[in-house]
Amino acid sequence: MVVAIGASAGGIEAVTELVKYLPADTGMGFVLIQHLDPKHQSILTQLLAKQTSMAVTEVSQGMRLEPDHVYVIPPNATMSIRDHVLQLQAREETPGIPMPIDHFMRSLAEANGNRSIGVVLSGSGTDGTLGMAEIQAQGGVTFAQNDETAKYNSMPRSATAAGCVDYILPPKQIARELGRIAKLPYSFASGVVESQISAADTPAMGTIFQLLRRSTGVDFTHYRQTTIRRRIQRRMLVHKLDHIEDYVRYVQSNTAEIKALYQDMLINVTSFFRNSGVFDSLKTLVFPSIMKHRAPDKVLRVWTPACASGEETYSVAIAMLEYLGERASQVHWRRLHPLSPNDNLEAHSAPDGRAQDRQARRIC
Repeated sequence: MVVAIGASAGGIEAVTELVKYLPADTGMGFVLIQHLDPKHQSILTQLLAKQTSMAVTEVSQGMRLEPDHVYVIPPNATMSIRDHVLQLQAREETPGIPMPIDHFMRSLAEANGNRSIGVVLSGSGTDGTLGMAEIQAQGGVTFAQNDETAKYNSMPRSATAAGCVDYILPPKQIARELGRIAKLPYSFASGVVESQISAADTPAMGTIFQLLRRSTGVDFTHYRQTTIRRRIQRRMLVHKLDHIEDYVRYVQSNTAEIKALYQDMLINVTSFFRNSGVFDSLKTLVFPSIMKHRAPDKVLRVWTPACASGEETYSVAIAMLEYLGERASQVHWRRLHPLSPNDNLEAHSAPDGRAQDRQARRIC
């Protein structure tokens, strides 16, 4: 398993305490992403090496992640992971605030799925919130530092307010929980979902489905079984329960847990321009093909199914505006059924030459 640890302002003390109390033999790899001054060398690697017997290394391009090692992001870099190999890129100048923690956590969730763990410690801003949501959505576990010990609490508070934190603890307790998770007999650690919740657990699963249907009105009986088992196993892990029967009893006596499991099942994760490569393909391949064969007076309707809170619909509209450029003033936009779970946009020629900024106001 891989643990991504994000920290910012005031984070050195929190990270130091966390590493100090981590067992040295968890079998996990720990990756620290901290907001660093891009123009100054970091001494964080040397500081942490004094607190643990694990090897502490500043990351270099192409470094392979090993268990029981701590890896520290270098200054002026953006980091991702693929096939247990850490990839570095020079930090790009962007109009907004850099979000290196989100960037790494999202790549970790994509690469490692439910074998990912996210930790957000002291820091200013909201970096880490989207990354933690991705980890949780893939079945991983998430931690945030509590208010009492965080020197700056806006980062952990943001993640907590977004509903994507499983544990809110001081760094020392986070270290102990990570040690506990590492010792669990679950195949969770090896990525096999079936181990603790097997076909023999059908009566217990049936009880959970009944409770969900009674509370939410949604029948998950024919939902994808591997997803269901992964989400239930994640909830068992959060509540320190070893057997499915124990979880059933817990659910029966805790109404809030039914709602939490329901939200886990839905995996509601969205953001603007999520999977940026898809939007690049829209602008370079899909939109040119559509516009090439479209008659000037023909309506173009774009559907975005299951678009959650709407960011995908707006992202598609913005991508099309960017593709059209100056031609956007010749197109009239209309958003249809804005409250529908299957949102859509309608576009057709605007002979009266409306200005592009007016089109933007219509869709945004």
